[in-house]
Amino acid sequence: MKAALVGTDGTLLHEARRATGRERGADAVVESILAFAADLRAHGEEHLGESAVAAGVAVPGIVDAEKGIAVYAANLGWRDVPLRALLRERLGVPVALGHDVRTGGLAEGRIGAGRDSDRFLFVPLGTGIAGAIGIAGAIESGAHGNAGEIGHIVVRPDGPDCGCGQRGCLETLASAAAVTRAWAAASGDPGADAADCAKAVESGDPAAVRVWQDAIDALAAGLVTALTLLDPGTLIIGGGLAEAGETLFTPLRAAVEERVTFQKLPHIVPAALGDTAGCLGAGLLAWDLLSTEVSA
Repeated sequence: MKAALVGTDGTLLHEARRATGRERGADAVVESILAFAADLRAHGEEHLGESAVAAGVAVPGIVDAEKGIAVYAANLGWRDVPLRALLRERLGVPVALGHDVRTGGLAEGRIGAGRDSDRFLFVPLGTGIAGAIGIAGAIESGAHGNAGEIGHIVVRPDGPDCGCGQRGCLETLASAAAVTRAWAAASGDPGADAADCAKAVESGDPAAVRVWQDAIDALAAGLVTALTLLDPGTLIIGGGLAEAGETLFTPLRAAVEERVTFQKLPHIVPAALGDTAGCLGAGLLAWDLLSTEVSA
């Protein structure tokens, strides 16, 4: 868990991290979040001379931001957790709840790599692949809260089975987890991961180059589908794979350019905020909520 005290302009005033402790069960994770938030508020009172005036929290899985409910998170064992109400009761301040990727996208769009773009798509490449659609300083969540799930665009109909029930989804081929699986198999080292594959690519290992290029080809196919639908001005790539730098971005830009026809090429850039994006985005959600309540 990552937490922060965030100023009105998005400045990170204090940051802290704690283990999620999901092995202790779903209820214990919820209590850990509540206690972490209370401790953060206390830190502000003691060291900054004032208490937090609102709170934002970003969680994975399916989120009903309007009702303030963490609907489902497979990794945490959550179902229908009224997280906003629980935090409001513990803290006594207004609370905003958001989806982790969309919240990170909000921060990247306003104060990170997309701050000069009115339309952007934020795509973190991690265990899976998700997306956040940025429009005029806000994130489009869709009619049912599921907008941006680019990882489940089918790019190889005969590809690997996906946990969503389809085959050949983008995240089964181009996520950091997918590259890790492919490189562990190709290298014969079960402990090898995507970062090791990137290093092997840089040293010219032909097997690594094949694994890497397969992932880039799949990623480019998925991204061009997204470009066709959304026409973003900036495409922001984050997550673990983006840490490979130009080892990823140079061939990815080329692969996307090869595939576009009438579509306009966006600027393809690395995310700027790293793993603090979710924290900063949660803070922005809180400030947005506060400004809305004040104006109302």
